Amino acid sequence: MAGRFVEDASSTMLSDLTGAPRTDPLTIYRFRDGMYAADLLTAAIAHLDFFSWLADHPSDKAAICAHFGTYDRPTDVMLTLFAAMEYVESKDGAFHLTSVAREHLVKSSPWFIGPYFAALQERPVCRGFVDVLRTDRVGNWAGLADHRDWHESMNDAEFAASFTAAMDCRGRFLGQALARALDLADCAHVLDIAGGSGIYACTLVAAHPHLRATVLERAPVDRVAARSIAERAFDDRVDVVAADMFTDAWPSDADVHLLSNVLHDWAERDVRRLLDRSFAALPSGGRLIVHDAFVNREKNGTLPIAQYSALLMHSTQGKCHSIGEYETMLGASGFVDVEYSPTAVDRGRMIARKPR
Repeated sequence: MAGRFVEDASSTMLSDLTGAPRTDPLTIYRFRDGMYAADLLTAAIAHLDFFSWLADHPSDKAAICAHFGTYDRPTDVMLTLFAAMEYVESKDGAFHLTSVAREHLVKSSPWFIGPYFAALQERPVCRGFVDVLRTDRVGNWAGLADHRDWHESMNDAEFAASFTAAMDCRGRFLGQALARALDLADCAHVLDIAGGSGIYACTLVAAHPHLRATVLERAPVDRVAARSIAERAFDDRVDVVAADMFTDAWPSDADVHLLSNVLHDWAERDVRRLLDRSFAALPSGGRLIVHDAFVNREKNGTLPIAQYSALLMHSTQGKCHSIGEYETMLGASGFVDVEYSPTAVDRGRMIARKPR
């Protein structure tokens, strides 16, 4: 099977999921993942005059939310971004401006650069950030007025197929990095929850020939996944179960669960629901793998992940949760032996175990 070419509507796709590219695409990923961060900074400068206020009122997150009328989740993402940019820093529980922000982002400074950003304040994504900050409602996909938000759009078969294809091409690279970072020698069956096209499930079984996998996806993505898996000739080892991960029963015969680039789309309450459901469905000793982009424990970086979190905050109900936040949530669900390590292009994996 490895190396077989498969025809689709517009291109030829290599089904070998064990080969690696000769070059590192890190900067390319960072351009895409970080493109919304400038709009969030613009919104804070031009719409909120955030830095001028914080200069005179060092405050914790709750006080910042109260003053600006913003919600916790988007404000948390904004503060993490500005900490990663080194414009704010946390001291004794309060956020303070750094020297560079005080000199260049405060209206009373002779070096204030605000008018330079104000010229861009009507950009759709910038305006969208103001709405998200003040309502915590998901922004329109890509900031376009005639688009629904991402969660609603995924019910449309055409959008779902397009979005899944976008995540599939990313997964060809990220999936192999994940496979190299895992020891699954004593595992038998992976349940890939909200597995999209099945790219991660296929990549894991390609790297570990003893494994089989199941992709759990709701309609209409389940049909996209089944077709993609068959085109890659992995349908003898990877099957698809049509189910809603929040409401339907999960298969109980998997000893490994994978949540790859899933949890960052959801609010903390929903992340906790999914972790609880994983714990309940796993056998004793089973493992959960969370593959995602993780903010550091200090919640001040890294900058590329904080920038990516801004995109997620705008267009989904989630954000990039921190390593510490995951450790707390996994522990609350009952998992033990939680460990983190990086994989590729600002992503990483956390592994946790259900006690025997």
